[in-house]
Amino acid sequence: LKIWQLGTEIMKDIYDLTEKFPRREDYRLTSQLTGCAVSMPSNIAEGSARTDKSFSIFLDYSLGSSFEMGTQLIAAHHAKYISNEEFENLNNKNNEFQRMVIGFMGSL
Repeated sequence: LKIWQLGTEIMKDIYDLTEKFPRREDYRLTSQLTGCAVSMPSNIAEGSARTDKSFSIFLDYSLGSSFEMGTQLIAAHHAKYISNEEFENLNNKNNEFQRMVIGFMGSL
């Protein structure tokens, strides 16, 4: 699925991005961002093996993680851990992911 592929791309980007975060963020913002990023494609993968009704629930979880990640990206940008360009790039990918998931949910 294209939404799973985009989710894994975002996950990789988040892991690359958080490598430069201060160590004091390991159990706070870094952990939260990577957790959300892993959850997005993981819920799609898990849900794809279920009925359409169950899949929709897993897509909803994935979408929730995406919105949570958006807020955490704002926090990382505010803390100056990421540049304007990094923020815009990831925020745009995340917005596209959200649009794709919502569209896919509507087709189930």
